[in-house]
Amino acid sequence: MRIREAGILLPVFSLPGKYGIGTLGKSAREFVDRLADSGQNIWQILPLCPAGYGASPYSSYSTHAGNPLFIDIEMLLEDGWVEDGDLRGLQWGSDAARVDYEAVGASSAAVLRRAFVRRQGFQKDHEYQDFAKHNSWLEDFGLFMALKEKFGGISLLDWPAPFRDRDAQTIRNAREELREEVAYHCFVQWLFQRQWDALHDYAKARQVKILGDIPIYVSLDSVDTWVNPTLFQLRDDKQPDFVAGGPPDGFSAVGQVWGNPLYDWNEHRNQGFEWWLRRVETHLKRVDMLRIDHFRGLESYFAIPAGAPSAAAGHWEQGPGMEFFTRLAEHIGPLPFVLEDLGYLTEEVIRLREETQMPGIQLIQFAFDSREPGSYWPYAMSPNSVVYTGTHDNDTVRGWLDALAPADLAAARTYTATLDTPLEDLTWVFITLAMTAVADTCIIPMGDYLGLGSEGRINVPSQAEGNWSWRMTPEQLQGAPWDRIRQLTQVSGRETS
Repeated sequence: MRIREAGILLPVFSLPGKYGIGTLGKSAREFVDRLADSGQNIWQILPLCPAGYGASPYSSYSTHAGNPLFIDIEMLLEDGWVEDGDLRGLQWGSDAARVDYEAVGASSAAVLRRAFVRRQGFQKDHEYQDFAKHNSWLEDFGLFMALKEKFGGISLLDWPAPFRDRDAQTIRNAREELREEVAYHCFVQWLFQRQWDALHDYAKARQVKILGDIPIYVSLDSVDTWVNPTLFQLRDDKQPDFVAGGPPDGFSAVGQVWGNPLYDWNEHRNQGFEWWLRRVETHLKRVDMLRIDHFRGLESYFAIPAGAPSAAAGHWEQGPGMEFFTRLAEHIGPLPFVLEDLGYLTEEVIRLREETQMPGIQLIQFAFDSREPGSYWPYAMSPNSVVYTGTHDNDTVRGWLDALAPADLAAARTYTATLDTPLEDLTWVFITLAMTAVADTCIIPMGDYLGLGSEGRINVPSQAEGNWSWRMTPEQLQGAPWDRIRQLTQVSGRETS
């Protein structure tokens, strides 16, 4: 008998709280409680790594590190690692519904540095020593961040060549010169992991699984490319000839240029996919399930000439395919993956997904959007899939309906028998359509349960500014329709506890 489940998508940064950004403290636990009490057993988050260009968690300095901005200040106060006076005069942003990354970044760093000063000698703590022992990436990350600070935050590609190319003597000297800064960044990662582990344990106790997210690509300006340049398609000067992106489609006539470096899959094969094994292990120590971002790029990926003004000049290259998943399963065991198989799908991509036997993704919005060539009709869904109204890359249902082409809106109203229903009342119709679909798992973005318009959107792909900043207010957390969510979960057969 198949198990039907339900969950909610809410990034950590979108949690409410008084320090400008969602954190791993009280409001996160309250959200877990709300999930459990309303019959939800999955909390889907976005990548936990430090946000990079444009505050994007999909363009991080490290695939292993945690985001320092998520460290909860109240927990540091309770533990005595900082004092009230350390917070005096700090600014966290003026809008409770938006993250001000500049203000939060500066204030958070000031608090964490005070904690670091108070915890001098932390390297002798047995808990820290165990953390460092089991996270081999830590020292390289600490040095990378220390060097970024030394060079004023500029990209790795613009560092002096001996540092950029990891000249052995230069690196030894840097480790000694920057010993204190390296220690600080390692300390911050320990704080993050302590707080995350406590939250994850709390979620487990409430029988809420956390669905994490692993971006397929890393940033060109990252410790990953710095330490492992041979695993990427990079020249000796660390510049790429081709970068990642997506081809032109119905949503964008010029496609998307993401700018991430492409993998040298032959070198990954030669090394037994060891880098990927370590990467996935890090993520699975933190979460219960993993969404594999841009799954189709593992079958074949789009390569765009570096510096091209659009993706139109790109071409397809072959990815590692089933060999990749077989190697992971040999090392890790059963893979608790959800495959983000949206985008340009070919028979080869569909065949690879079916061969993995892992669930793909279905979007209710795409079923009624003529720009999307795929088939996402609720009646055609596979039970072995995860259905959403939309993901973090889509508008909210209300925002989507406001912009939907008249013919598509008419088709949606015909399908749902809502010809006379006011537009503002249609969000719950599409939520219900997703929850009652045959897909084993249904996950609804929190913005849809709150009935928000485009102000609740998380990300607009290819838009550099203004993303990753929406936050739920304390009033919205308290006033969300939790009873109605539980009732719908019950009648759609998705309540598992």
